[in-house]
Amino acid sequence: MNLAAADNQSLADLSRVLILSAMAVYTCAFVAHIAEWVFGSRSKVARTAAALAPKKKSPYTRPTEKETEAAAGAGTAVLEKPEVVTRSALGGRPDLPDGTGGGSGGDAQGDVYGRVAIALTVLAFALHAAGVLTRAFSVTRAPWANMYEFSITFSMVVVGAYLVLLAAKKNVRWLGLVLVTTVLLDLGLANTVLYTESDQLPPALDSVWLWIHVSLAILCGGLFYLGAVGTVLYLFRDSYENKLEQGGKPGVFATSVLERLPSAASLDKFAYRINAAVFPFWTFTIIAGAIWAEDAWGRYWGWDAKEVWSFITWVAYAGYLHARATVGWKGRKAAMLAIVAFLCFLFNYYGVNLFVNSLHSYSGV
Repeated sequence: MNLAAADNQSLADLSRVLILSAMAVYTCAFVAHIAEWVFGSRSKVARTAAALAPKKKSPYTRPTEKETEAAAGAGTAVLEKPEVVTRSALGGRPDLPDGTGGGSGGDAQGDVYGRVAIALTVLAFALHAAGVLTRAFSVTRAPWANMYEFSITFSMVVVGAYLVLLAAKKNVRWLGLVLVTTVLLDLGLANTVLYTESDQLPPALDSVWLWIHVSLAILCGGLFYLGAVGTVLYLFRDSYENKLEQGGKPGVFATSVLERLPSAASLDKFAYRINAAVFPFWTFTIIAGAIWAEDAWGRYWGWDAKEVWSFITWVAYAGYLHARATVGWKGRKAAMLAIVAFLCFLFNYYGVNLFVNSLHSYSGV
C-alpha cells in the first residue's frame, strides 16, 4: 500500500515537472510570437482605407439637381427600396479584406518567427497534455477534481482547440499571441495559488458523471474563451475601421497591430459561430450536472451557488444568441452581451469556487 502511494506521489511530481516544462516552452513561444508581430510584414493602412471608401451613395443623401431632372425624365421608372444600414450590422462593411495576421503576409523573417512560434506551441501542448495525463494516473481518476487540475486541463483544451483550427487551415494565426499569454497566466496561477496535492474523491462524487459533466464544462469553457477573445478583438478592430471610415488617421498601435487582424465582420462571425456551436453542449453540461446531483445528493436542483451561476451563464449566452437571431444585433451591442456572458462563466469558474460557500467549492481549492 505504501509502495503504491509512493508511486502515485512520484507520478504527481512528474506531472508537475511536465507542466512547468510546458510553461517554459510556452514562454519561448510567447517570445517567438512577439518577434513575429514586431518583425513580420505589415499590410498598408491604405489597403484597409481603400476598402472602406464608399463605393455607392448613401440612401439618405439628397439627390443633386441633375439627378432629380434625370429621374423626372425617366417617366415611370421603378425605384428600388433603399437599403437600411444600422450601426449594429457592422456599419455595412462585410467585404472588408482581412489583415495578414501576425507576421504572415510575405515577409520571410516574420513568417519564420511565426512558424517557430507554432512549432513551440505544439511542443508545449504535448508536454502540457502529458502532464495532465500523468496527473490522472497519479490519482487514478479524471484529472479535474480541484481547481489546480481544472485549470491545467482548461488551458490544455484552449491550446488544443487552437491547434485543431490551425490544422483545419482556418485563419486563426492572430489568436496565437493572446492565447499563449493567457495560458501562461493560467498555468502560473495554477502552480502558485491553486496547487493542491493529488487526492481521492469522496465516494459520492466518484462517478462516471465526473467524466461527463466536468469534461464538458472544461470543453465549453475553453471554446467560450476563444469566442470571448474574438469578441474583444472585434471591438478594437471595429473602432479602428470606424475611425478610417470617418477619415481619421490610425495611431501607431492600430498601424502595427489592428490592421493585421481579420476584419470586424470576420471577427464578429468567428465569435458568433463558436458561441452558437458551444451553447447546446453547455446546455447538456447543466443537465448532466443535475443528473449527477441527483445521484450524489438525492436532488436534481438545489439552488447551490454553482448551479445558479451555471444557469445565469446559460441565460446570458441564450440572450446573446436570441438577440442575434431575432433583433439582428451583429455589432457592438451583441459583443457586449457576449462579454457579459463570458464574465458570468469566469465568475462561476473562479468566484464561486474561491469566495462562495458552495457544495461545489473545492476543498483547499
